Amino acid sequence: LPQAQDGASVGFLPSTGVRHSPQQTSGGAMAASFSFARARVVALFFLVAAHPHGCCGCVPTTNVPATNVPASNIPASNSSSDEGWLDARATWYGAPNGAGPYDNGGACGFKNVNWPPFSSMTSCGNQPIFKDGKGCGSCYQIRCVAHRACSGIPETVIITDMNYYPVSRYHFDLSGTAFGAMAKYGRHDELRHAGIIDMQFKRVPCQYPGLTVTFRVQHGSNPNYLAILVEYEDGAGDVSQVDIMESRLPDRAPTGYWTPMRESWGSIWRLDRLRPLQGPFSLRVTDESGRSLVADQVIPAYWQPNAAYRSLVQFD
Repeated sequence: LPQAQDGASVGFLPSTGVRHSPQQTSGGAMAASFSFARARVVALFFLVAAHPHGCCGCVPTTNVPATNVPASNIPASNSSSDEGWLDARATWYGAPNGAGPYDNGGACGFKNVNWPPFSSMTSCGNQPIFKDGKGCGSCYQIRCVAHRACSGIPETVIITDMNYYPVSRYHFDLSGTAFGAMAKYGRHDELRHAGIIDMQFKRVPCQYPGLTVTFRVQHGSNPNYLAILVEYEDGAGDVSQVDIMESRLPDRAPTGYWTPMRESWGSIWRLDRLRPLQGPFSLRVTDESGRSLVADQVIPAYWQPNAAYRSLVQFD
């Protein structure tokens, strides 16, 4: 991507296409040109407004079909061997030393990705990587070797956002921090100024030492609508299904019945009911590899929106 003087990515926006010449003097021609320009400006306004967290993959290009990266490709450990690497292209966006989105969020629903455990080592992925949100939280080793500033040393990134305009079969639109991390010592800015580069990647297990699977109740949740963000899953790192178990009155014991939640967007899952939902809630999380874990009554009866509830369980 072209870079502004401060190093931040600059997305391409199409011009209005209106060119005025001395011959364009009639009122009808001028009005038509003005209407066309205004329509394009309005369209651009809504395009930008649709992505308040930044511009992930701002260069409009033709989507290139590619196969989703399956969980079966995850090795047993974060080995840096030469096996399993796939070719891709990389760009970056946001601040040079930032986390990508200017609000430190993204299309997966994660917040504060500039803080640990994400630590700004984040990336947008195009559809084979993002997978309509089911790739959120997955981890990849990345490396570059073709540019003179590349170190060739693998670094690990977490998928936190969607790349809407891929430039290759597999396209990582990285945070400025993650892109610079692929460079040799002291040559981070040199690599960032390269813009689009060839890179390699492979799926690796996620590791969140000292953390357990955490559930964040989303803003707007109420007794009839419960939306939950799932994060910090070791292993595959992503979520393919979430089921919920309510409790019964008066003893608040689990009912024993699981109800599937629906994927809302990103890594956020929701349940809508005509009657009030009864906590405490147990949650069953299944990752892309098919493994499941159960967090018993992890969300209390008197839960609050915008609160995070840590479980006592983690994927092996």
